[in-house]
Amino acid sequence: MKIGIIGGTGGMGKGFAIRWCINHDILVGSRDAERASKSAEEYTNTAKEAYGKINGSISGNDNVSIAKESDVLVLSIPYENIESTCSQILPQIKDSCVVISPIVPMTKTELGFEFIPIKENKPFSYQLVVKHMKDKSKLVSAFHVISEKKLVNPTLTLDYDIFVCGDDQNSVNVVNGLINEIKGLRPIYLGPGSFSYFAEVATPLLLNAMIKNKLKNPGIKII
Repeated sequence: MKIGIIGGTGGMGKGFAIRWCINHDILVGSRDAERASKSAEEYTNTAKEAYGKINGSISGNDNVSIAKESDVLVLSIPYENIESTCSQILPQIKDSCVVISPIVPMTKTELGFEFIPIKENKPFSYQLVVKHMKDKSKLVSAFHVISEKKLVNPTLTLDYDIFVCGDDQNSVNVVNGLINEIKGLRPIYLGPGSFSYFAEVATPLLLNAMIKNKLKNPGIKII
């Protein structure tokens, strides 16, 4: 399976690439194709050092090219870039492509991290992304509450639950499968895409708990 990562040169993109390249071909996307290729080379070396051998591959290209090729597309981009990026790339994806949104609409204030849809009465991420989908059922929200610092270290075993929201069961199953491929992660289905704000708001909640209580890269686990 070809997994494209828009914004793949960032920390989350690096983590996904290194974790999933064991079994899949990873396509690292960036506005700068050369930067994407260099990052892909770096990720490949890191993965081979950690695992010894990978069955997949990691390559890089510009975002539009990545979007056209992908079977699964991860939107590892900031909230403020949703409109400009998604309007450009999502019309280009294959009809069968499953799109994953881990995007969190939050801002840091003197009080802590706040949820933009509540603070500024703006749409949550899923609402903005879904407008640009050819097949809205192919959009799945997931991976909001995962530590980037732990994800990028392939020697660490994670121990988190990942909230998943989506309308199409087959698309949700694809995402659940990718979650299960990362050792220590467990998918927890919250409901349809319209419930995505529950998953998105969990990130500022978690970050504030981390800062105020001096916790180190916490996650969420339902027991």
